[in-house]
Amino acid sequence: MLPRGLVQIAGVIDREEAEMLLAAGVDWLGFPFCLALHREDLPEAEAARIIRALPPPHEAVLITYLDRAGDIADLCRELGVRKVQLHGPVAPAELAALRARDPGLFVMKSLIVRPGDPGGHRELEEDVAAYRPGVDVFLTDTYDPATGATGATGKTHDWAVSRRLVEIAGRPVLLAGGLHPGNVAQAIHAVRPAGVDAHTGVEGPDGRKDEVKVRAFVQKAREAFAALAKYR
Repeated sequence: MLPRGLVQIAGVIDREEAEMLLAAGVDWLGFPFCLALHREDLPEAEAARIIRALPPPHEAVLITYLDRAGDIADLCRELGVRKVQLHGPVAPAELAALRARDPGLFVMKSLIVRPGDPGGHRELEEDVAAYRPGVDVFLTDTYDPATGATGATGKTHDWAVSRRLVEIAGRPVLLAGGLHPGNVAQAIHAVRPAGVDAHTGVEGPDGRKDEVKVRAFVQKAREAFAALAKYR
């Protein structure tokens, strides 16, 4: 089940940070591994220890650029996660193979919004149709043309694109990409996603999650989701 108004924070560095995020009201914690550009935040063994200690209903999400069903399933098993966010290109056939290999695995597929590319937006709609049978949730994030990064960019994208994907996805959609305490409420009202995800937008200058920013992000998100619920 997807909590209403889900808040996910990605890029957990250590146990202390994980405990702070839980105390601040974050629902899901994201652990990036096997990345395209960014370095990993902690060793797999340490991540597995943190994941095993998470109290329900909080859960861990593996965020990865792996694209083969066997590799994805193996890493999920090693870390002890039952939720995976596939952030890079993945063939729909591999999603089907992942479903066959582990039917109970919760699968999220990222959709990367590129700036100023109407043709790319049409491609995203095509991706939604192709991926829909194999995923439980979609997540929209931002492409950074300066670095080629597709996540943890600190950049927002055209929220109208994400709003369109929410309307057609046929699955819940989480919104990511440059979200922080100052814009998360506006983003929620514009896109009406099922949840939000933040990474760099709640970090301090030292790269660690800032407790004040995290608590403000969670509060602003909860208030915005509650306001939306009144008009549904």
